[in-house]
Amino acid sequence: HIASGNALDTKNMSDDEEFYVRYYVGHKGKFGHEFLEFEFRPDGLLRYANNSKYKGAMMIRKEVTVGQGVLDELKKIIESSDITKETDNSWPSPDSVGRQELEIVLKNQHISFVTSKIGSVVDVEDSKDPDGLKLFYFLVQDLRCFVFSLISMHFKIKPI
Repeated sequence: HIASGNALDTKNMSDDEEFYVRYYVGHKGKFGHEFLEFEFRPDGLLRYANNSKYKGAMMIRKEVTVGQGVLDELKKIIESSDITKETDNSWPSPDSVGRQELEIVLKNQHISFVTSKIGSVVDVEDSKDPDGLKLFYFLVQDLRCFVFSLISMHFKIKPI
């Protein structure tokens, strides 16, 4: 997991600053602990880690500070998803295939979801809570695309 030097203290944040997002997906297998994790901190720090041992790959860690406009867009993505109205009570528990975690602090809400890795929408449809899990699945896809875009734009080696 991404090691955090300071614990997140949401009690001392103003309403505008009370925002934090962390996503983790991973498993332990023949290549060891493989995972993808990112977090957005209230000060705009985006931390990204990808640990894949496949074909000898090394861990990738990136940090970048994003502006208020990026944080506002991220908040809009989360708020428009209605994920804050969901619960993970009927979602599949983490298993040998892996686990996913999503933690969100937004305004006066602090929510956390934990479920198994989801391979495709078919896995979602077969669950006990297909509507809630589908919402989670597509939000996670949106967040991952958002983060991958930010990381690839910021760390582009050759200019276009």
